[in-house]
Amino acid sequence: QLVESGGALVQSGGSLRLSCAASGFAFRDANMGWARQAPGKGVEWVARISWDGTRTFYPDSVKGRFIISKDNDKNTLTLQMNSLKPEDTAVYYCTIVARNSGFGSRGQGTQVTVSS
Repeated sequence: QLVESGGALVQSGGSLRLSCAASGFAFRDANMGWARQAPGKGVEWVARISWDGTRTFYPDSVKGRFIISKDNDKNTLTLQMNSLKPEDTAVYYCTIVARNSGFGSRGQGTQVTVSS
């Protein structure tokens, strides 16, 4: 089970911290990520992290603004989002990374809305 929290309405330029509580599977061994889906658009990765936290991936759209972290002792995944833009508005999902960096199981999502 993956349960996200931390979504909110924030002004452009602001920051948010999303958290995901994981249970029921071997979180310690799982590559994890945050994906988002904006209205009328497909799902896209915004950050991925390796099982041990040593490797990360960010698309150019969020690179330098978002930071993903993984705490294997607390079974939590975090996304620190800074310098938010209106185009970051979306539902954000805590997601298990499947084979070939595909989308695996995910939580129910948390809404992030950035006003201009």
